Amino acid sequence: MARPQCPRCLRPTTYCLCGLIPSLDSRTRVLLLQHPSEVNHALNTARLAALGLVNAQLVVGEVFEDLPDLLNPPGYQARLLFPGESAQPLRAYTACDAPLLLVVPDGTWRKARKLLHLNPLLAALPRVALAEGAVSRYRLRKAPGPGALSTVEAIVQALQVLETPSSFEPLLRPFEALIEGQIAAMGEAVFMKNHLGG
Repeated sequence: MARPQCPRCLRPTTYCLCGLIPSLDSRTRVLLLQHPSEVNHALNTARLAALGLVNAQLVVGEVFEDLPDLLNPPGYQARLLFPGESAQPLRAYTACDAPLLLVVPDGTWRKARKLLHLNPLLAALPRVALAEGAVSRYRLRKAPGPGALSTVEAIVQALQVLETPSSFEPLLRPFEALIEGQIAAMGEAVFMKNHLGG
């Protein structure tokens, strides 16, 4: 029998994270395009980001029929947060800059690339990238390399750059609690053996 689930954060009700999820406003609009395989993932950080940001939207799918509308909210310039040769480093807004619609594909690197392949309009967007060398707090997963962040971490880092000196660190509180809960559930010994090479 399935455990009762919080309808908002989708966690088991005994581990509900809603009390830790902030309600942060941002000049930047965040559009999260989530691969369907991520929806029921225990560490669904895109959902946490969408719940914690007032100006965010989470859309699940592989092919997004309404992508032209999603990518063109009035007054915003769409940019794809995804590495690539043409990706420009993010920089802080100046007074005359139009706010960005930051489009964030959510899934494994392979699934995220598939979303771009299946949605040519998405792949054609100008790209922006985070500074290199960021270290993930995602202690439950071996990152494929430096700078490989979870979705919520990437969004926080992007917003911290764009909207400095505003802080978006509160978005990471439910993420940290999620990690701690997973470690507690598996037990310290298992965590040390599997994730710290102990």
